[in-house]
Amino acid sequence: MESIIASSAALGAVVGLILALTGAGGAILAVPLLLFILHLSVAQAAPVALLAVGLSAAVGAVIGLRAGIVRYRAAALMAVAGTLFSPVGLWLAHRLPNGPLTLLFAAVLAFVALRMFKQTTAPKPHPTESGHPLPPCQLNAGTGRFVWTASCTRALALSGVGAGFLSGLLGVGGGFVIVPALRKATNAPVQSIVATSLAVITLVSASGVISTALAGRMNWQVGVPFAAGAITGMLGGRLVASRLSGHRLQQGFALVAGLIALGMVAKVALAA
Repeated sequence: MESIIASSAALGAVVGLILALTGAGGAILAVPLLLFILHLSVAQAAPVALLAVGLSAAVGAVIGLRAGIVRYRAAALMAVAGTLFSPVGLWLAHRLPNGPLTLLFAAVLAFVALRMFKQTTAPKPHPTESGHPLPPCQLNAGTGRFVWTASCTRALALSGVGAGFLSGLLGVGGGFVIVPALRKATNAPVQSIVATSLAVITLVSASGVISTALAGRMNWQVGVPFAAGAITGMLGGRLVASRLSGHRLQQGFALVAGLIALGMVAKVALAA
């Protein structure tokens, strides 16, 4: 029992650190770590990952709110859309066999790794350059808030739907959906995007955790130390995040995520 608690806390710390440094990706690595180290199934690991990532993201979101960099109206819209679709993913997760669900997770992880690596190597065009239209969500220079339009509302709501569905299905917070969506749909600075992503992850994860707990499917013996480790990792990561290169962090995350995806495929193949 003590070894399980220690392992859970250590794995949680890794997840919290990743979440603090990137604003995304913590949960999508949490499930594979729980699969390989603690030998849980995807359906068992998903709620534990949501609990840990939700609580650690809440810490980062509170820090962002105090700094005034969370776009809370955008976060609320995305979270509402995600909360509505999270139970759909959760319902499907408990009806799919573990093998296909693991392969689906590996495919999503590989896609995230490839996209993140490409984003770090491709130059980002300036939005005012010819042929590159302005994003639908523009910050008001005077108030620092988004100017709400139909296209802005639609873009944010759709990204919330995707994040919510995947959070229920795979136990991911959805940051790997939210952060790229905010980068594409808004002209908000990176610090604001990360903080807003953490706020959305907190709210969306909460719905999945509550649903799982009410259904009696939460493994609290693993979940509690895992969550405590994640919060510790989040706080530690916030102290060093500003000193590290964002591009190098993303490239390292992409490489690790790609290797884990291959490992998940190999695990399913060997079990067949």
